[in-house]
Amino acid sequence: MDDTRGAAFWQALSFTQSDLPMAVYDADLRLLHANERMGRITGRTEDEMRGHRSGFLLYDGADVDRTDDAGGTAAPAGGIEAAMRRVLRTGEAESLQTSRRAPGERHARSWALSLSPLRDTAGRVYALALTGFENSAQRRARASLALLNEASMRIGTTLDVTRTAQELASTPLPAFADFISVDLLDSVLHGDEPTPGPVSGDVPLRRVAHESAQHPDAREAAVAVGDLDSYPEFSPPARCLATGRAVLTGPGDRAYTDWMARDPRRSAKSTDFGAESVVAAPLVARGNVLGAALFTRRLHPEPFTEDDLALAEQLAARAAICIDNARRYTRERATAVTLQRSLLPRGVPAQSAAEVATRYRPADPRHGVGGDWFDVIPLAGSRVALVVGDVVGHGIHASATMGRLRTAVRTLADIDLPPDELLTHLDDVVVRLASENSGGTGPDGAPGTDEYTGASCLYVVYDPVSRRCCAARAGHPPPVLATPDGVARLLDLPGGPPLGLGGLPFESAEFEVPVGSTLALYTDGLIESHEHGAGTGRGMGTDPGSGVDGLCAILAAPSPSLETTCDTVLDKLLSPSRTDDVALLLARTRALDVDQVATWELAAEPELVAEVRERVSGQLAAWGLEELAFTTELVVSELFTNAILHGGGPVQLRLIRDRTLLCEVCDTSTSAPHLRRARVYDEGGRGLLLVARLTQRWGTRQLPGGKAIWAEQPLPSPDPELSAPAP
Repeated sequence: MDDTRGAAFWQALSFTQSDLPMAVYDADLRLLHANERMGRITGRTEDEMRGHRSGFLLYDGADVDRTDDAGGTAAPAGGIEAAMRRVLRTGEAESLQTSRRAPGERHARSWALSLSPLRDTAGRVYALALTGFENSAQRRARASLALLNEASMRIGTTLDVTRTAQELASTPLPAFADFISVDLLDSVLHGDEPTPGPVSGDVPLRRVAHESAQHPDAREAAVAVGDLDSYPEFSPPARCLATGRAVLTGPGDRAYTDWMARDPRRSAKSTDFGAESVVAAPLVARGNVLGAALFTRRLHPEPFTEDDLALAEQLAARAAICIDNARRYTRERATAVTLQRSLLPRGVPAQSAAEVATRYRPADPRHGVGGDWFDVIPLAGSRVALVVGDVVGHGIHASATMGRLRTAVRTLADIDLPPDELLTHLDDVVVRLASENSGGTGPDGAPGTDEYTGASCLYVVYDPVSRRCCAARAGHPPPVLATPDGVARLLDLPGGPPLGLGGLPFESAEFEVPVGSTLALYTDGLIESHEHGAGTGRGMGTDPGSGVDGLCAILAAPSPSLETTCDTVLDKLLSPSRTDDVALLLARTRALDVDQVATWELAAEPELVAEVRERVSGQLAAWGLEELAFTTELVVSELFTNAILHGGGPVQLRLIRDRTLLCEVCDTSTSAPHLRRARVYDEGGRGLLLVARLTQRWGTRQLPGGKAIWAEQPLPSPDPELSAPAP
């Protein structure tokens, strides 16, 4: 056999016996030769196809892509015929990708077509050869990788369990499934720690999300979103939770048909929207079972395969990690919110100085709980302290720090420090907290957090007798004062440094407050909302200044109550996607009537003690409090005598009848009294001990020109027989 005949022989052998479909076409695209493999694909013999437009041309125009030199898919090229004519015209080979179903086969397969020009001895193109390479597996693998990549970007965009489940239900549609449902254990939705390991037996699951590729209302679903359903142990969801592996099932599976028949709802849905193939995949993260996802094909041309089973497991595994992250965040946030709310006042304490309304709103869940707080602290003399503060940062650390600072403020308020001195001591507390948190280890051996501990605070004291306020602030926005004449303005309060810097001074300011005025104390989250401004329908601007303007406008407008005003402020100034907590405290000032206060200016002379007792007795009689006369005379005698002995004149005596009876003696000495236990033969040292035993509480506070010692007694309860209505 010569070389020419040998080459022709091997070419013919490779053409006829190749397992790849091959065909040769003339310049008019009529088939000249086709091998047996091409015949099996087309369902025709070579003789039947010869001289006709046959082979892959039978399916021309169906899902054809042109590929570039690197093998990637390029822009559609107008079908196989157009590509073949280009090869005949240009003499350059081309590659195509196509997907088609051969006669006698149920499912389409993917093919890579190679078009090569055939030349005569003169180098002219007179025909072309077509060779097909099946690459269904490669295309499925690329599609799976593309779907997994898309899932990694679309599933888990938020730390919300429900939203993450919805993303799992919508992402694989319609490329992978026609209907997807996601069911979770109730413990996951509550943020609780799920039970580790597989779950066996009947499993109660709550439907969290489902999506349909055909019906926007997902009418195929047998369970409504939010409903709890019990899955029997032989059902696909329960089986996948028991084994920890995805389950491939469908109408050909006896367990599946039994499951459909057991539930009338599912039986009806199966009749109307029968599934062709179903995969149940477990949602398992860190060894904990969270729930199950059900993937259903009804319109899809192919049933699920073992490769699809693995893909469903990967989709479920990725989603499970995101759901578990959201669950853990939900638990941590709930813990932080519970901690913070437990540290905030449960209610406004009873006091007569002001009507108070408060609001607290946590930040958007993505940003965590902050350290904002407010407080209302009754003080002696019917005064009230109004406090608003903000700890730097978010999370449990900020909430815990807030609780410690609120406790410190109440402790400092109990000793009745002026606002500037109180903030100075509070600054020392923050500095100590920062030193405790930075570096080193705690008592349990845990390392320090190294988190910056800083805070801001506004402290205001209102006196309903003098109708004046004294206030100081540490890195906090000043309050807004709205007077009864409809004018609201930002108070010019000296600015102080934030708490935690240490060693810097604070300054107090006093101002008169007309009765019926409204004081607004707030944290900066209220006036720094990111969605203030035109076009939002909410808020008054895009900066703190415009937020304050909006607050002033709301406070200046008439309102039926402080509670309504609070709601209006939050509705108009807050952004739904705010990044910071908000605390708001509104106080409408009151004043004590002149007949509730009795004041005497006295000289520091011992002979006036008897006169003081008579004046006190007469005033109590005028108020109808004769039964308190004996105790009150003893208390006033002791306090007045102490002022004479240890203080300086003049001495002011004041009685206030409010929720309690207050006795207050002021002198010019700045030294604070203290209790001491007198010995048997001591002539003195029992006065304050006697006052403490006879009264409900007592204390002292510093004044600009001295000090005041006060004691409170509860008012006598009304006689129930005298106060009962007549029959």
